[in-house]
Amino acid sequence: MPKTKTLHRALLSAIDELSIQVDELAFDEPTTHVYNPLRYARAPVAQYLKMFATRGPKALWLGMNPGPWGMAQTGIPFGEIGMVRDWMGIDAPVEQPRDPHPKRPITGLDCERSEVSGRRLYGWAEAHFGTAKGFFAEAFVWNYCPLVFMEASGKNRTPDKLSAAEREPLFAACDESLRAVTKLIEPKMIIGVGKFAEACAKRVLGDQGIPIGTVLHPSPASPMANRGWAEQAERQLSELGFIE
Repeated sequence: MPKTKTLHRALLSAIDELSIQVDELAFDEPTTHVYNPLRYARAPVAQYLKMFATRGPKALWLGMNPGPWGMAQTGIPFGEIGMVRDWMGIDAPVEQPRDPHPKRPITGLDCERSEVSGRRLYGWAEAHFGTAKGFFAEAFVWNYCPLVFMEASGKNRTPDKLSAAEREPLFAACDESLRAVTKLIEPKMIIGVGKFAEACAKRVLGDQGIPIGTVLHPSPASPMANRGWAEQAERQLSELGFIE
């Protein structure tokens, strides 16, 4: 199995391959703009892998796709600005997407907006584990799909809302990448952040013998998550055996 430095290079290679594949895809209206942070935020992604990716974590936490004020800005899954910059200590520069949406500028770590999902998820991790190093010794956080989809208004469009013709090649590339990443890091369990991610994990990895569970998605669009996400997540994570 790959040693630490080799693991980082292998993960980055797998991620670069996914980036190339999804960049070749086309999407029709109402999708008007597509961002690929694996490309324009590759530097912080590489720093994230170098600092926090380890083989054999207790769990792979799997999200759906980037949020406009999180991973879209930083390249880090659920990458709320303050948590990425101040808690994780990531400081690599972010470039620009090839076709910026005028209402969704990319300002990287200078972004003044805060992604609620990321603040909740990593805020819980900080409260429970203290340091980012402590949390990532137990977990690797990644997203199933790396792309951000936007409509002309700037409205976010999630992958499950794409047409079947658009989803098929996208999901095929994402499935292959998820298998590759999982094989490299060898997590002891998969935790889907939300039902979509859990379903993807079960479809792609259900034959691997790895336990797969779920935790409530921390999105503010979820009424349940707005009623004390951390407390509910704590119970679920305890039931899964991720925490005691």
